[in-house]
Amino acid sequence: MCDELWRAVLEGSEYDAVDVVRAGLDAGWQEEDLLLDVVAAVQKRIGAEWAADRITVAQEHAATAINERVIAALAHRPAAGRPVPPHRGRVTVTCVDGEWHAFPARLVAEVLRLRGWQVDYLGAQTPTPHLVAHQHHTDSDAVLLSGSIPTHLPAAHAAITACQAVGVPVLAGGRAFGEDGRFARALGADGWAPDARGAAAALEAGLPRPTAVRQAVDDLPHLVDQEYTMVVRARSRLVRQVLTDLEARFPAMRGYDDAQRERTAEDLVHIVDFLATALYMDDAGVFTAFLGWTSEVLTARGVPVHSLATGLDILAEQLRDFPRGLRIVRAGAAALSGGAADVAVRGTAV
Repeated sequence: MCDELWRAVLEGSEYDAVDVVRAGLDAGWQEEDLLLDVVAAVQKRIGAEWAADRITVAQEHAATAINERVIAALAHRPAAGRPVPPHRGRVTVTCVDGEWHAFPARLVAEVLRLRGWQVDYLGAQTPTPHLVAHQHHTDSDAVLLSGSIPTHLPAAHAAITACQAVGVPVLAGGRAFGEDGRFARALGADGWAPDARGAAAALEAGLPRPTAVRQAVDDLPHLVDQEYTMVVRARSRLVRQVLTDLEARFPAMRGYDDAQRERTAEDLVHIVDFLATALYMDDAGVFTAFLGWTSEVLTARGVPVHSLATGLDILAEQLRDFPRGLRIVRAGAAALSGGAADVAVRGTAV
């Protein structure tokens, strides 16, 4: 079943893809199993194939769009013959502000509907004020907050505390919160789930209504040193300085065309953004994991990878008055030299 759907989405055939899952229903598959064991598995493969440079960005986008329409076909099929689940309550499923990767949240929304929940699915990058306004309007039993990119964790924290301030518990999920959910716990979420089935189980077990109002520093006391805020404010200056010094120390950059220089600047923005997030969470692993992922992607794509260590040295020089930031950058450099030393600044943007 997975191989058949994979071939259909890779060939860009929406009708064939829908026919695959309909045939699965006819063969006795349950809708939830089709969503999570077939459609989600194919979507994961799409991401892996893109990262390995075996499919293009355009193919990845087209395949994802077809998978989304496959979900819609399953969700909108006639209800005749379906078992009627018990009505469990009303929840909001949404993505963190700035988060465009809505596919995981859509899967969660559909699974919860199948299990009897009334779901308000708000989709990608929902601004926190609008999310809170929706809670005032609906009084949801819970907000399920999805995030895939760790740089959105500060925005996730704002959403979590804002929803809790109006008495609505928050269940977090997605890669941004860590494989074990440690970042969800650090940000004070009322629960964490690794996948859609886990989210359904957590809701069925019940999430207590929050009663206390917290500030960010209550969860993350290290924020009092203001390093996160200062690095965020200085991002443009840091990127310009590293870019200038990198050209002086890495002569190959002098031959870059405008597109390559623009890409390098974008890459440096990503590096500073992940550094800022690591400062917010006080966790160097956020930064080192990003560098490791980048190294793997660049290696798969045959991109020269020997300038990142120099770039990190330059960044460290700019952070000499930021002890936590300096520690995190040095941890990243040590991780590279320990197993992925040949990594480049150029080409990391995705």
